[in-house]
Amino acid sequence: MQIKRFGFLAFLLAFSFSWAANASNQHGDEHGHHEEQDEKSIKEQIAEVKEHHLKDSHSFHLWGDHASGTSVEFPLPIILWDEGELHFFMSSAFHHSENQTVESKGSYFRLYHSKIYKTDAEGTIHYDEEHHATNAKPIDFSITKTVFSTILVGILLLWLFGAVAKKYRKDPVPRGIAKFMEPLVILVRDDIAKPNIGEKDYKRFMPYLLTVFFFIWMANMIGQTPLGINITGNIAVTMGLALITFFLTQFSGRKDYWAHIFWMPGVPYLMRVILMPIEILGLFVKPFSLMIRLYANILAGHVVIMSIISLIFIFGNWFATGAFFGLTFFLSIIELLVAFLQAYIFTMLSALYFGSAVEVHDEHH
Repeated sequence: MQIKRFGFLAFLLAFSFSWAANASNQHGDEHGHHEEQDEKSIKEQIAEVKEHHLKDSHSFHLWGDHASGTSVEFPLPIILWDEGELHFFMSSAFHHSENQTVESKGSYFRLYHSKIYKTDAEGTIHYDEEHHATNAKPIDFSITKTVFSTILVGILLLWLFGAVAKKYRKDPVPRGIAKFMEPLVILVRDDIAKPNIGEKDYKRFMPYLLTVFFFIWMANMIGQTPLGINITGNIAVTMGLALITFFLTQFSGRKDYWAHIFWMPGVPYLMRVILMPIEILGLFVKPFSLMIRLYANILAGHVVIMSIISLIFIFGNWFATGAFFGLTFFLSIIELLVAFLQAYIFTMLSALYFGSAVEVHDEHH
């Protein structure tokens, strides 16, 4: 089963993508808002909660709000590189000042719409004609919510499979947690790896397939908690996973694989010229489809569930509460199935791409 190699790969995978996920925090809505706002309607508050849940942030917000001073958060480290200097402090420092500005080594930084800008001591934000913030931004290496959660999943996988491997070294008969994990490992081996890659080559891909299957599944399951963890609903994470599958496929490709891409055997020469750009385009469409499929399905599930929960507060009556709560509960059960299904599909397609790369074709015409 190559369980020993699995744990190490799981940690490398999770740690690498944690930094990729941090990059996604740099995109989003750049539109500025007035510093003083009127009391928000229930729909505006719901929209803010949805956005906060789906987007990455520099802390875990548990309950309360900053305006009333009742906000309770779990702060995360802020790591910034600006003009040759490294700045380190906790995210809670932003909320301890009136204008959310932190002074570090003579420089001032402000957290504004989930992004960190360099400002003056008053925390002034400058805008362009389209009301986009124009302040300089330091290079952000912070441990955000997605980064922290991704590393946590990696550590959990290391501990889990380390314990399973230790049990197998003492006794080949599965006991305890091994009884639960062994059927899943066999599922990946017998239903995914062997049929799609082949008996001869499947073993060298098993560590990655096991890693990506359990990583996605656990990340999806953690995403069902109310803590706003949305790892695989972050396109930077799914892009990192898809790129690893892409590069492993290309580096594993044999001459038959490249021959069928650049000069398709067994077809007329004119058709080969036509097929070559299509096959080259297909090389990049495959990882793109992997990335979008996982990202869109997980993100859509979160949006649907939060939208239905929001209807309880919009309608505000006992009948709506009971009806929408029941529907939310039902959809949450469906999401547990989707969490497993998306891990299975991503692993299946990865194995399919690996199989096409290592396949040896018959040259009989």
